[in-house]
Amino acid sequence: MNRTEAKARIEKLRVTIDDYRYRYHVLDEQPISDEALDSLKHELYKLEQEFPDLLTPDSPTQRVGGKPLEKFKKVTHRVSMLSIEDVFSEEEFQAWYDRLLKLADIKSFEVFCMPKIDGIALSLVYEDGVLKSGATRGDGKVGEDVTQNVKTVESIPLRLYAPTPSSHPTQPPLGQGRGSNDRGRGATMPKVVEVRGEVYFPLADFEKMNAKQKKAGEQVFANPRNAAAGAIRQLNPAITASRPLRFMAWDLIGEFGQKTQAEEAEILRKLGFKFAPESKLSRSVSEVKAHWEALQKMREKLGFWVDGMVARVDDIALFARLGVVGKTPRGLVAWKFAAEESTTVVKDIQWFVGRTGALTPVAVVEPAWIGGTTVQHASLHNFDEIQRLDVRVGDTVVLYKAGDIIPKVKEVVLKMRSKGAKHVQPPKTCPACGSPVERNEGEVAIVCTNPRCFAQENEAILHAARAFEMDGLGPQTVALLLENGLVKRAPDLFALKSDELKELERFAEVSSQKLVDQIQSKKKITLDLFIVALGIRNVGEETARDLAEHFGSIEKLMCASGEELMEVPSIGSVVAKSIREYFADRQHQELVAEYLKQGVEILPVAKAHHRPLAGKTVVITGTLETLSREEAKKRVRELGGSSPGSVSKDTDYVVVGADPGSKAEKARELGVKILSEKAFLDMLGGT
Repeated sequence: MNRTEAKARIEKLRVTIDDYRYRYHVLDEQPISDEALDSLKHELYKLEQEFPDLLTPDSPTQRVGGKPLEKFKKVTHRVSMLSIEDVFSEEEFQAWYDRLLKLADIKSFEVFCMPKIDGIALSLVYEDGVLKSGATRGDGKVGEDVTQNVKTVESIPLRLYAPTPSSHPTQPPLGQGRGSNDRGRGATMPKVVEVRGEVYFPLADFEKMNAKQKKAGEQVFANPRNAAAGAIRQLNPAITASRPLRFMAWDLIGEFGQKTQAEEAEILRKLGFKFAPESKLSRSVSEVKAHWEALQKMREKLGFWVDGMVARVDDIALFARLGVVGKTPRGLVAWKFAAEESTTVVKDIQWFVGRTGALTPVAVVEPAWIGGTTVQHASLHNFDEIQRLDVRVGDTVVLYKAGDIIPKVKEVVLKMRSKGAKHVQPPKTCPACGSPVERNEGEVAIVCTNPRCFAQENEAILHAARAFEMDGLGPQTVALLLENGLVKRAPDLFALKSDELKELERFAEVSSQKLVDQIQSKKKITLDLFIVALGIRNVGEETARDLAEHFGSIEKLMCASGEELMEVPSIGSVVAKSIREYFADRQHQELVAEYLKQGVEILPVAKAHHRPLAGKTVVITGTLETLSREEAKKRVRELGGSSPGSVSKDTDYVVVGADPGSKAEKARELGVKILSEKAFLDMLGGT
């Protein structure tokens, strides 16, 4: 990107970020997710670092927050509440660390690490040990006076405890019990002490409150941070008092003789504050990374929202000597957790062919860090979705990632659209074989008209391999087998010989035999999974299960009439038509016959008489101790339920194992009931 292009991009970013920040901080609106906004700000920061002559005093990177609301009295902070620069990868953190070594001309320094609590930042000022005022961050210089509301938060002491080695919350507060001037042996209390930290809403209490609100037909909050912010900024303190808010301290402005941030944390505890848990002193970058990884794994168990880890120079004198750049102290950064949303730019729209011949558009994007990985592609589903979102080549878009699913385009950041953004046109021919494409009336899919399209065969074999649970067969291996004529259709997999595979690139004697042995071990398959393997249009796992239970054999299913198919409760006219058309095709009849010829044994599915999950949707996330995730899903299906890969408002339960992903967080946001593994097994009745 040259200087002219950077200047145009920077101007658009500044206008867009300022607008979003104003709407969020002043109007209490959230038109874009925090993760997406962070991504825009990070892009702006990096561009300004690359082109420092384009940095201006009014840039969003040079300010902290929006203007304070007029409904509260304004409070000027004695010391500005500065912002924290974000880093999103180990490379960016290492660059920060190396930069400080060079600036300070030292060989190493210790780093104090603490979870970055996702709540609302507060400044608490104490005079003579008594709470004098509480204020929000505001724009960093001027905040909002929320003193009366702050007093309702029980975890905020109204009087400080003496910071002596023996201090403990059971001691009387300063000014009580031993005389106002008796503060304990060795205690030195400054005239004015300022404590900064975060007001947050415990997740368990948040869920209870939302359930109560929903039952009463009242407002349900989107997330704990919004609930905390709304509560602390109430004009009526009684409303704030009704919310179980908590306060976590992370900074101390006051001279107690502390030399390090670690010592400061201990002093804050002795003063009567809860300090951020799971904080740790690290002596190297590798230790910092290890703690960041550990925090990310335990974030679901902390009981409050965290979106990263703050890493700060532990030595207070060194921290002060490093100074401030713009509105950000050089001595600390926030190493953000893997984001589930991010912004990027669409470079191109490409079309890929699936097993049914349907063409799927995929956005090729500038590399973006999301969900713990760098992504360069995002799904757009179909052409109707492109039109609905109004996605154009050159647009800045928000990507989102749910669990392990490929990132999708969530929305277009219209304020960032350039004049040269190009409309996307639907393809007229198949990108794989060049055959004409068509779109049937009433359907959204654009389909290749060539039934022998190479891309369709590749996807059909992959689909069957997954149904047969052939874990060793990936896209590249299947493509290699097709290109070398070793397979033409999925049943051919069972005829593969190790001697044939040894001749292929990337295959040796051991790996060839291993793959053949695995394929041969998969010849037994239940009827429902065999139906899935066939890839019948409109027939998924749940429908396949219903068909298998109803008809009992593949032969009966193949001969079933439309009327007989519609006798199955979950089958309508559209699905029945798809099944009849599939088995009426001679090639598909030959496909089933070839499976049987290769020795595939189709096992009947026992009907489940005990169906405690009939009609229920159960999502599994994390690692279970007693069974694998696939086994858990199978149990759900056997007992009448469905087990999709993502959480929605229609989900009934989310079963959470060890190290769960974003699905657990999504469940909490939507108020979906969360089950432990034991509760899940108990619900199944030990079946």
